[in-house]
Amino acid sequence: MAPTRHLTIAVVAAATLLAAACQTDTGGGTGGTTTPMPAGKAVPGGTLRLVGGGDVDHLDPTSTYYTVTNQILRTYARQLFTLPASADPKKAVEVVPDVAAEMPTTANGGVSQDLLTYTIKLRDGVQWDTTPPRPVTAGDFLRGFKRLCNPVAGSGAPGYYTSTIKGMAAYCSAYAKAFEKDRPTPKALADFQNSHDIAGVRAKDDRTIVFTLAQPAGDFLNILALNFASAAPVEYDQYAPDDAAFRQHVISDGPYKITKYVATKEIRLERNPAWKQESDPVRHQYVQAIEVKEGVTEPDSVQQQLEAGSADLAWDLPVPTAQLPRLASSGDPNYKVYPGAVTNPYLVFNLQSKNENGAMGKLGVRQAIEYAISKVAIGKIYGGKELNTPLHTAIPPGNIGYKEYDPYPTPNDEGDAAKCKQTLAAAGYPNGLTLIGAFRNAGNHPAVFQSYSADLKECGITVKGLPVRQGDYYGAFLQNPSLAKDSKWDISAPGWVPDWYGNNGRAVSQPLFQTNCSAGTSNYGCYSDPQVDGLIKRALAEPDATKAAELWHQVDQKVLADAVIVPFQNQNTPIYHAKRVRNAMYLPSFQLFDLTNLWLDPPSP
Repeated sequence: MAPTRHLTIAVVAAATLLAAACQTDTGGGTGGTTTPMPAGKAVPGGTLRLVGGGDVDHLDPTSTYYTVTNQILRTYARQLFTLPASADPKKAVEVVPDVAAEMPTTANGGVSQDLLTYTIKLRDGVQWDTTPPRPVTAGDFLRGFKRLCNPVAGSGAPGYYTSTIKGMAAYCSAYAKAFEKDRPTPKALADFQNSHDIAGVRAKDDRTIVFTLAQPAGDFLNILALNFASAAPVEYDQYAPDDAAFRQHVISDGPYKITKYVATKEIRLERNPAWKQESDPVRHQYVQAIEVKEGVTEPDSVQQQLEAGSADLAWDLPVPTAQLPRLASSGDPNYKVYPGAVTNPYLVFNLQSKNENGAMGKLGVRQAIEYAISKVAIGKIYGGKELNTPLHTAIPPGNIGYKEYDPYPTPNDEGDAAKCKQTLAAAGYPNGLTLIGAFRNAGNHPAVFQSYSADLKECGITVKGLPVRQGDYYGAFLQNPSLAKDSKWDISAPGWVPDWYGNNGRAVSQPLFQTNCSAGTSNYGCYSDPQVDGLIKRALAEPDATKAAELWHQVDQKVLADAVIVPFQNQNTPIYHAKRVRNAMYLPSFQLFDLTNLWLDPPSP
């Protein structure tokens, strides 16, 4: 069938991007439905120490949408399917069963002949860390789906589910309408979820969950592999999603459980005694504990600790740019660079802002900014052309719908202040304007802000900096539409890593550009265009891979014609780990190592 061919074509493209890095890693493994075999003999025990600047965006799997958080979420929250840790670049992007007992196919009855019904059986032995431990059931997964559209924290990409699952859009619409006026207390939220059904999600029995789709979706298993689709225990009905009380009562069905969480300071996870290796095909429980120390905002300080052996991994900060040449020339086996297929960072406009007479809502102003920025200067902050390439498209290379073109060319990608001034004047701002630029207060982000704001200054745009704590940047700030509507920011520079590779046409365009201005949105500036929404809908329904790719490219063209974002660069990812870290396997969709497959040798400092 066409969706399968689409998957095969895209996996080959992604594998090509990943091969150079993944094949040089020290890890091994099949990445299939059996436990990956590690390279060398595993050494159990020890505390894995991560050090960095900011906090998580969320601890609630329903809402988490930050690669930094996902590295620990993988240790305590499980989905029906997942992506494996594997040194094989093809297997690293292929979905495998997690809590599901097997891959559903038409041959084994898991997928109906019309490709609209998925019947998924759960594997035995998966348990919640409760007293006493109890099995994870199909009802727990159903509860997880019902929490997706909650009006408190929400999901970062609800469109993945509302566009695929029958009745999901109607359920989410009813959920939002129910709390337009009423205060969303934990009880009220739980009462709504427990008294309303999603037509296309049904717990047939404790061990079987059935999904009915609105139309065939060749990437549906990828969607089920995202953290949004995690199981949720009944205890979560007691809390507002991801509130302070929730964060102190996270329940695990993975190999580790959260034993301490102090906001902005410390996270500690320890082995979950309810977890069984035979019930988990992709994770291990090698280290005794995982400790995250926050508050160290300088990459140089983190790097020093890693090289000295007083820390093992960076939590949320990059390898210092100034250290990259030394590490590259030294041949240090603890340093690797992984190829990217991302847009990171990029500039996003708050189309809701009323500042400067609604300047961000004016196409000409946004187009002026497109011309102003030196992408080469941004790239230097991340190590220069050896590690990053200027990006001209909304969809980055290695993703379905990518075609190279440059709608806002500047000499050598270094910006064009004269063109910016001319375009800005034609938009009604001959004397310039002043904007608010929100930026993360750690890592390379202050330098990125300084770089683009200096470019804008040259064409008459003054940018007032608004520093935001690293851990608050996504969950509490950008994904809060009320802040956008209240004109708290005009421009900002987030990053985007596609949620999966392979058959991933929707994994850039749908979260970032489909109409969605609800809590948890990744469409940070609340962009809404009927033509883009229509193209996305057509692309998702198109069974022919070539035709679907062309539709995704048309989305790209329309988005950039509307100047919704300024793409900066496709960024490769340098990572360094302490020398005692073994079996460090890279997860392309996380851009980080899998904490559940590495071990420490020696296990004690």
